[in-house]
Amino acid sequence: MNQKIPEETIEQIRSQVDIVDCISEYIQLTKRGRNWFGLCPFHGENTPSFSVSQDKQIFHCFGCGAGGNAITFVMDIENIPFPDAVAKLGERVGIHLDIQSNSMQNSGPSYSKKEEKMLEAHEFAADFYHHLLVNTEDGELALNYLLKRGFTKEHIETNGIGWSMPAWDTLSVLLKRKGFSLEEMAECGLIIHRESDHTYYDRFRGRIMFPIRDENGKVIAFSGRIIDSADEAKYLNSPESPIFHKSQVLFNLDKARTSIRKNRQVILMEGFMDVLAANQAGVYNAVATMGTSLTTQHITKLKRLSEQIIICYDGDNAGWEAAKRAAEMLYVERLKVEVALLPEKLDPDEYIRKYGSESFVQQILDKPHAYITFMMMHARRNKNFQFENDVLQYIQEVLEQLVGRSSPIERDLYIKQLASETNISEEAIYAQFRKFEANNAKNFNRVEQRNQTKQIDLQPKKTLSATERAERLLLSHMLNNFEIVDRVLKSDEPQPFARDEYAAVFVRLIGFYEEHASPDYHRFLEILEDQELRKIVMEAALVESDPDHAEAEIADCLKQLKKYRIEAEIKKLLHDSQEAEKMHEHKRALAIAQQIIQLRKSLSAI
Repeated sequence: MNQKIPEETIEQIRSQVDIVDCISEYIQLTKRGRNWFGLCPFHGENTPSFSVSQDKQIFHCFGCGAGGNAITFVMDIENIPFPDAVAKLGERVGIHLDIQSNSMQNSGPSYSKKEEKMLEAHEFAADFYHHLLVNTEDGELALNYLLKRGFTKEHIETNGIGWSMPAWDTLSVLLKRKGFSLEEMAECGLIIHRESDHTYYDRFRGRIMFPIRDENGKVIAFSGRIIDSADEAKYLNSPESPIFHKSQVLFNLDKARTSIRKNRQVILMEGFMDVLAANQAGVYNAVATMGTSLTTQHITKLKRLSEQIIICYDGDNAGWEAAKRAAEMLYVERLKVEVALLPEKLDPDEYIRKYGSESFVQQILDKPHAYITFMMMHARRNKNFQFENDVLQYIQEVLEQLVGRSSPIERDLYIKQLASETNISEEAIYAQFRKFEANNAKNFNRVEQRNQTKQIDLQPKKTLSATERAERLLLSHMLNNFEIVDRVLKSDEPQPFARDEYAAVFVRLIGFYEEHASPDYHRFLEILEDQELRKIVMEAALVESDPDHAEAEIADCLKQLKKYRIEAEIKKLLHDSQEAEKMHEHKRALAIAQQIIQLRKSLSAI
């Protein structure tokens, strides 16, 4: 941290930023009582245990212990240092700070130095490709192609779309000249190593270049589209690399987050071109997987953003099957899933070009099918109800969807529809439904018992010991009153804490009070770089203490911690005594015994 941000500026930014608005840009929050709750972004969970207090302007996860204020949240979620987090939040409230940070702005996960160079190279390549497209004669053909396809210049600029030269080594030469390791550039997929002569050549040549960004806006990969060659694949994507993992990336999430929050809804698409087309149609809450099926990592990201997902995949057979798989995965996670179906086997991009943006929004996205309705439509495809087997299979597939998932009203509605479609009586279908329901109840109970056992095994409820409670309560008082720290420092036990992490917090708190005139646990949290130490401070800050009996509480804490230290010393001396006797060091064993007697006397006197 090379620059010192004035304390009054930090306080001004912290006081003007609303923590609920800030955190809502990253996860979906729902108000319950006075606080807001959501799924913790710092550990995997299915039941919201992440709480945000608008009154206190703090957050706390009851699952993993993470906690802090808006500034520390941004530090942790984006893995950036304090000055960058303050500057980022300052921009939200109109306070600009000129911060020269050594870190990567908006960085997501923690990167090694090698991976940071890979990200830097991707940013350089994206700027270079974009320059070629919009500012050179070499890019004219590609630029005109995009404009004819309906891309506006603003859209091209916003998405950083570019053009790669047809030559074999244009980018390779530039990267080498800029000092990048060509071996590392090959590892991250920008260039390719030729085994025959150990030279390097560009992976992308003569293609329109679409940057792929992570959820914080860093370029991590590319997809290149050929214009007119029938001999090559239409699209060429970056390979998996240390900075690009397809199973984790949702295209456009960095730009869509604000719109998702506003609409409380995600449009999930199959390809990035569909998302770009949707953006042109005025739909900004769309994201897409990158050439891979929906994964659990994708779903974790989606769950944190919204409970409502509209799947808008291609209208061909492959699109129907992919939509079914994705819908089932999302439904299992208790998300509200709807499916927007496209006619004529069109994909979203093709539909928009054929029928226009207004039709896409009003006829497709505004009229999605409920999950079970879509599953019925899928089950009905390729079936001929003149054949008994097809009728029975259709009824079974639909009833399997209804069991354990539908409300009585939905059940009644869909069974009536089944009876009408198949000419089977409602009574017969209900009888079959009850059989499925009974079998499902048995299976559910067995699975639930196993899950509960696993949960008990994996997450045993921790009960704090008397010493741990004393440490937490003492630290709580110290966070609110400097005089307690000063009193302890002047006592016979200037380091009262038993656990190393509490001792580390105490040392930092001493330094904080040397620099700051008054207690301020918000500011203290911000100077702690270690997330685990911040958890300890947050837990202590949330402790309910009795201000009328503060002195008695502090005295009790210090007594308990002193007892713990003496007991620990006795335990150590007993071990030393046993060792001395084993070695026949009788004189030393006698001296240790006398020490133990004195310690036990002092223990009984406390």
